[in-house]
Parts: sequence; structure tokens; C-alpha cells
Amino acid sequence: MVVQKEITIGPFKKGFHLITRIIEQNLENPPEKGILNIHLKHTSAGLCLNENADPSVRYGFNSFISKLVPENDPCFTHILEGADDMPAHIKSGIFGQTLNIPITNYRLNLGTWQGIYFCEFRNYGGTRELVLTIIE
Repeated sequence: MVVQKEITIGPFKKGFHLITRIIEQNLENPPEKGILNIHLKHTSAGLCLNENADPSVRYGFNSFISKLVPENDPCFTHILEGADDMPAHIKSGIFGQTLNIPITNYRLNLGTWQGIYFCEFRNYGGTRELVLTIIE
């Protein structure tokens, strides 16, 4: 059986945001066993799974990715929507827009310190749409 739901999150400021609880709250009657696919319908933001306890991890991610792909680099020509436009697309390509998480005993089967991050790479990204698909 496949169950699918679209949700809207945000807006979030630029950075890395834990959305595990948002995802869990939007899973209606998860199965005993299955897979949750989370798909972000945007090309200037991303998803990742990482450390969920220490906020400095999110700061470190943001600092590193901003150095790796800086705004205002003269090689970027796709800047119609601002200096953060092309860097956001590159960062999105690095992180990706999809996560698959196992469901076990009616819950997301995450590690002790794992959380789902929404990665906002735009200064003013606005609300974002996610597709949650459970495959039982």
C-alpha cells in the first residue's frame, strides 16, 4: 500500500532547521513496517539527515556550505533573483531533495542522535512544499 500527503513548511530563514517533529506530526497512522520517502519540491533548498542534539552542528553546516559556495562569486551568471540565487541551486544539488527513512514499529527508525534537516539556502525562500510518501 502507498499513502501520500503534501505539506507546506516555513518560511524559514537561511540555515539548517530540524523538521523531524513536523514530519512525524504529519504522518497519519504510519504502518508497522515501511519506508517514508520525503521529497522537497524546490531547487534552492535541500534535505539531510544528521546530528539533532547540538545546535552548533547546524551552525557548522551553514558556515561550511557558505564558504564552499559563496554568494557574489563572479562566475555565477544566474542571478536574476539575487546574489543567493545560483549559490542556492548549487547547494541544493549537493544536498539533494529526497530522503528515505525506514518505519519500524509505527515510528521513524532514526538513530539516537539523528534528525531530519530542512536546509534553506535562500535569504527569503518563502514557504516550501514537501511530498511525504509511505510505502508499506
